[in-house]
Amino acid sequence: MKWTPFLLVLPAVAYITIFSFFPTIDAVYLSFLDPHGGLSLKNYQELGYFNVEGAILDTILVTVGALVIQLALGFLVASVLSREFFGRRALSTITIIPMGIATVVAAVTFSFIFQTSGGYANTVLHSLFNVNVNWYQSPVSSLLVVMLADSWKNTPIVSLILLAGLSSIPKELYYSAAIDGAGPIRRFIHITLPNLRSFIGVALILRGVQEFNIFALPLILIGDHPPLLTTLVYNLYTTTFPEVGLALAAATVLLGFILVFMGVVIKLTGGGSQ
Repeated sequence: MKWTPFLLVLPAVAYITIFSFFPTIDAVYLSFLDPHGGLSLKNYQELGYFNVEGAILDTILVTVGALVIQLALGFLVASVLSREFFGRRALSTITIIPMGIATVVAAVTFSFIFQTSGGYANTVLHSLFNVNVNWYQSPVSSLLVVMLADSWKNTPIVSLILLAGLSSIPKELYYSAAIDGAGPIRRFIHITLPNLRSFIGVALILRGVQEFNIFALPLILIGDHPPLLTTLVYNLYTTTFPEVGLALAAATVLLGFILVFMGVVIKLTGGGSQ
């Protein structure tokens, strides 16, 4: 009986080890092999010729930008849904609809919205301000389109996590603070944020890891230029076959950023524990 809990989780541990950890470790090892099978940094040195620095910067911009947008909108939506009002259930249902939309469908839809000629965004801007914007003219505006499309699809999951956190905060804390003269901003800083710390950590880890791995959305919206780490890995894999060492090296760089990001978030938010 003593070993029963360990035996029950053994299949899950074996599954994760075989299908997740082993391929990852194998890919990292292969990234350090040269074409002759010797250990070297050749693949990492050659990444410089394929604009890996630009891909890293673009990936960080998209990740940070999308997380900021999703956290801001998530706070707003969660704050509204945490109150009792007529139509709350209907609004809750509407807000989670984007989660059910396939990534490819969302990407194609946003490509229609941000078309340079005849797109819905430019139609509105032309009607209001008589301007027409080429959303794909610069790397920054192209990445902004990716951030907006990704935030529309994934803000609901952030909202649900924050809503769970807001629902767990005792209302008596707010009543006591209000009696002591604390305004809405002080209550938010001294009550809401500290109590949501672990929930924010969960949201950041969950969404941050996925942001670093974002692939289908930018590939459909902007192609492989400006490059993200994932689109660079895909580009190297499809163009350097059967020599995939460069793609493995780029994937290892991506893995390193994800591990560092998770470590920082866990350190700052207390590991997602209450």
